[in-house]
Amino acid sequence: MTARRWPSVSVVVPTHNRPELMAKAVRSILEQDYPGAIECIVVFDKAEPTPVPVHVGANRTLRTIANDRTPGLAGARNAGVVIAEGDLIGFLDDDDEWLQGKLRLQAELMRRTGSHVATCGIYICRGDKRIVRAAQPVTTYRDLLRSRHMAVNPCTILVERRRLIADIGFVDEQIPGSYGEDYEWLLRVARTGDIPAVEQPLVDINWHGASYFQRRWDTIAAAHRYILDKYPEFAGEPVGFSRIAGQISVALAAAGERGSSRRWARRSLRTNPRQPRAYLGLLVSTGLLDANALLRLANAFGRGL
Repeated sequence: MTARRWPSVSVVVPTHNRPELMAKAVRSILEQDYPGAIECIVVFDKAEPTPVPVHVGANRTLRTIANDRTPGLAGARNAGVVIAEGDLIGFLDDDDEWLQGKLRLQAELMRRTGSHVATCGIYICRGDKRIVRAAQPVTTYRDLLRSRHMAVNPCTILVERRRLIADIGFVDEQIPGSYGEDYEWLLRVARTGDIPAVEQPLVDINWHGASYFQRRWDTIAAAHRYILDKYPEFAGEPVGFSRIAGQISVALAAAGERGSSRRWARRSLRTNPRQPRAYLGLLVSTGLLDANALLRLANAFGRGL
């Protein structure tokens, strides 16, 4: 593959008040060993753009803009996509980093498979721990309905811009609290075709847990209900439905809505009696288990609820 045949790539980096981490994220993009052109778009959310202190080499472009859409991650990502000029689109959160080879290996995979999208494995970094989450070779729409595959997330995805705009669509800015907007968007990605992967980890995901959302359990429950309503296909995937119903049960119990929590736990168990989140929701609803402590324990192992 000669240099002129490598597709150009635009990478959108939403940021808010993390200048040092954001600069590291931008460097990891601009310093990729990718022969094609890379455009990095830093979108400042709820803040005026400021210069990014990084070196911009040959065949690389750095742009900074303000988020002029809905405040939050979804609006910021969309603001970047609107002005992106690359053939391919990637995303990176401002506290994460791409490893060398990420773009090159994914572009090669997309050419080899003829796919319009590709993902890769990740490292979940928490303190001095670095947990490997290898990607499975191919992730299907049904796979994502059944389970939230952590290696498939916006920071790993590379997608053709024309397919994103024409078929997949922008990130949903209406989902309650912008919670789970990445999973909802990825469901739409997978609905347009299977997602092949470079199985090795090529992204460092710096895991900070979910302390912000610990204070927003009612929003978490509302966002999960929104996703179930938007995707009636969950009704045909008992494992996937019971997983989300169990998450709703835990969130409602943590928000003090014990009766509603137990009803969702029963709905979860009717479709899958082995769903652990439903039992956790029942325990939280009785006061025998603290939801915030449970979440902290899950985060310590690089997982969520």
